[in-house]
Amino acid sequence: MVTAVVGANWGDEGKGKITDTLAAEADIIIRFQGGANAGHTIKNQYGKFSLHALPSGVFYGQEKTCIVGNGVALDVRKLFNEIKNITDQGVPMPKILVSDRCQMVMSYHVLLDSCEEARLAGKSFGSTKSGIAPFYSDKFAKIGIQISELEDMEALREKVENICTIKNTLLRELYHQPELKVDDIMAELAEYKEMITPFACDTTAFLHQALKDGKHILLEGQLGTMKDPDHGIYPMVTSSSTLAAYGAIGAGIPPYEIKRIVVVTKAYSSAVGAGEFTSEIFGEEADELRRRGGDGGEYGATTGRPRRMGWYDCVASRYGVRMQGATDVAMTVLDALGYLDEIPVCVAYDIDGTITKEFPTTTRLKKAKPVYKVLPGWKCDIRGIRRYEELPENCRNYIEFIEKELGYPITMVTNGPAREDIIYR
Repeated sequence: MVTAVVGANWGDEGKGKITDTLAAEADIIIRFQGGANAGHTIKNQYGKFSLHALPSGVFYGQEKTCIVGNGVALDVRKLFNEIKNITDQGVPMPKILVSDRCQMVMSYHVLLDSCEEARLAGKSFGSTKSGIAPFYSDKFAKIGIQISELEDMEALREKVENICTIKNTLLRELYHQPELKVDDIMAELAEYKEMITPFACDTTAFLHQALKDGKHILLEGQLGTMKDPDHGIYPMVTSSSTLAAYGAIGAGIPPYEIKRIVVVTKAYSSAVGAGEFTSEIFGEEADELRRRGGDGGEYGATTGRPRRMGWYDCVASRYGVRMQGATDVAMTVLDALGYLDEIPVCVAYDIDGTITKEFPTTTRLKKAKPVYKVLPGWKCDIRGIRRYEELPENCRNYIEFIEKELGYPITMVTNGPAREDIIYR
């Protein structure tokens, strides 16, 4: 059986905690897209961790297999830094496999990402400057470098010469930066070869056998629906598909094997980076929610940037959950709202005087104003509660109101940062 854990919104929904929890029942956990430009925060018996390149199943030692799928933008150095970081804090060395079809983020991708953001200045895309857009651009321009190509360094040198010709034109003429040197790139690739070769294999063959053997596989997505390049708030999106459907491609399994799709949504809204965010709030109201949210505040796991804050957006979330194909919805960080007398919920958009509950394309989204329904708060701390029936009535009413608006079942609710702070319905 294959389960996918994906985000309904702008990312930052708390997918890491849900993946970490569901990984207890899984045999294999796979990152299937994205790079180290966004992170998952996990708190468990070993401490608090922000993962960027590693799958969120790495805290179970050798009993689970963690796979970096072919759809991932692999930053080799960041992967190994993360392995060192977790093992230095007492986590047993995880069993890690990397697809030999996975492509590598190179130093020039990071350089070009930074150069382009600087060139765009005030009109930038809010990139984390991790090289993700240049990486995926190269992948589809067919000048990316697969791990499998490290087997023949002589043939690879010829490819690198061509890459340098293309990149140096940009660096010289557009960005006015020093040019790349072929020998430097080859030295970088030789370093990566030594590091990654022991972990690289045909993961699709491994997964095919695992499926035949009835193993439980968990797919872990990065970011959320709003950041999908086809169905999100284009162009303020990421560069790989964030939808569960892409899990089949990014992991290398048949699409019909994905039987369960757990879509994660936060009990309020938050986002890192630029782009349309209809229910966004500002000032002291946002600061207070930011301070109380997440585990120690709402700040990006990768960037450390303060997250943009907003009230729950039923329009965006209904669309996000639908596009992911949810079988289950998990609502996270519900405990953060316990200080509020009243809680606004965005139930519709007003676009040029027309009220709609359908999520629009970006051109119309720019004009959208939130239509709120205000619900009563529960004014108490709900951490430590393990049974749904024990939640305050207003808290249950809040969950059930949103569930009705979404049209999909909320089967999990988190009320604290620890692995055990989760209520099953």
